[in-house]
Amino acid sequence: MSTPFGPDSPGPRFDEPSASTPTAPRDTAPPTPGVIAPELGTVEAAVRATPRTKSATGRGFAERGGLAAAGTGPRLSGLVGGLRESTASLRERAGRVRTAVVERVGGRHDEDPLAAGTPSEAVTLGGDDGRGGERRVGRDGQGGRDGRRKRQRDDIMVPPMEFTSYYGHNIVKPAPWKAEIPAYLYLGGLAAGSALVAAGGEMTGRHELQRNSRLIALAALGGSTVALVSDLGKPSRFLNMMRTVKLTSPMSVGSWILAGFGAFTGVAATSEVMRYVVPADVPGQWFWPIGDRLASLGAGALSAPLAAYTAVLLADTATPTWHASYRQLPFVFVGSALAAAGGAAIAVTDPAECAPARRMAVGGALLDLGAFQIMEGRLGLLGEPLHAGRPGTVLKAAKALTVMGAVLAPFSARSRVAGALAGAALNAGSACTRFGVFEAGMESARDPKYTVVPQRERLERRLAQTPEERAADSAQTRVAHHTGLIVSPH
Repeated sequence: MSTPFGPDSPGPRFDEPSASTPTAPRDTAPPTPGVIAPELGTVEAAVRATPRTKSATGRGFAERGGLAAAGTGPRLSGLVGGLRESTASLRERAGRVRTAVVERVGGRHDEDPLAAGTPSEAVTLGGDDGRGGERRVGRDGQGGRDGRRKRQRDDIMVPPMEFTSYYGHNIVKPAPWKAEIPAYLYLGGLAAGSALVAAGGEMTGRHELQRNSRLIALAALGGSTVALVSDLGKPSRFLNMMRTVKLTSPMSVGSWILAGFGAFTGVAATSEVMRYVVPADVPGQWFWPIGDRLASLGAGALSAPLAAYTAVLLADTATPTWHASYRQLPFVFVGSALAAAGGAAIAVTDPAECAPARRMAVGGALLDLGAFQIMEGRLGLLGEPLHAGRPGTVLKAAKALTVMGAVLAPFSARSRVAGALAGAALNAGSACTRFGVFEAGMESARDPKYTVVPQRERLERRLAQTPEERAADSAQTRVAHHTGLIVSPH
């Protein structure tokens, strides 16, 4: 069987010389450098023989055209012609697309965002535009092809803004706190205010007021500790916060305030119980009045920081409403704590010894209502969660209960019933204040509007500042962050 290139095949034979065109002899002289053909001479001569134009692009086309006319590049001449036809076709398609865009957005040709004027309104500047044509400008003096300028309208390119979050997630993650935290806030404030009432009763000789307030403070402190540990999950986590002291951390400072307050309050309550248990002739009985006074003063000294630190703890988070109310929220919480402690004291104590408690209840209620009113006025947009939905309902109830308790408190001097009603109303109003503020902050974290709009407003105010004002504001913010004395809203 023969193969395609076997002996009997008509194909080429590898052992025979090829029948192709013979090559040029080796002794033929090499071509002269720069010479295209004998009849044209060198490339420089051909270029000098072609006409010249003003632009570099036109000159290149003319040179290529001259060479093609001489018979050296018919294919190059066809390529140049094809490029010109393609360019014209692209320009025509761009014009159709521009017209379709204008009609799509509902505008007319004279409202074309890319057009500054018609060719009849253009002005010739002279010279060429790099394509062999004249350069023109439109009505606005901007250069462009056929009197057009490249300008776009914001209402076409920027869609209407909608407050949506990334893939349905919140911009600011809400705090992972439950009802235990507002309960801790209320009970901690009640314990702090009651310790202050007990200190005043001890120093003025009102023993019943002192005893009742100390026991109320101990019970409230125990309830707040249970609520806090329930939120943390296990007691060891609270003990872990006692391992370090960080003055710029409200959580760390608050943990130490709570621990110190608990120690003084426990000693004061134990001293109160020992009066009825330990006999009078026990050795060391003389030391009891001194220890009792020191415990009372220590608990009273830490009562105000304990009532205020919880507000600082909320304001130090990224929750918009809490963070923006950092100036007024401590006054709201302190006033609420004083009103609750005063109300609890007048509800369980003889009216003859409750004059300081009544005054403190009324003063705390006024401080609570006044500071809250100022806070609502200064929050602006971030104050909306305080009025809408469930938080708004709870805070309205808190105001009504606080006002009612403050009105009934003076009548408790003559009636124990009025005292009991005033105490219940003031404590219910204090609890509603803590729960309402807590829920309002959570709502502001869930809605991205309360994060985006204030940020844009702060940016606009900063851009409107002079360089001197901007530098002063930045320096103040840096000092606040380094010292930890205030919480900056920026």
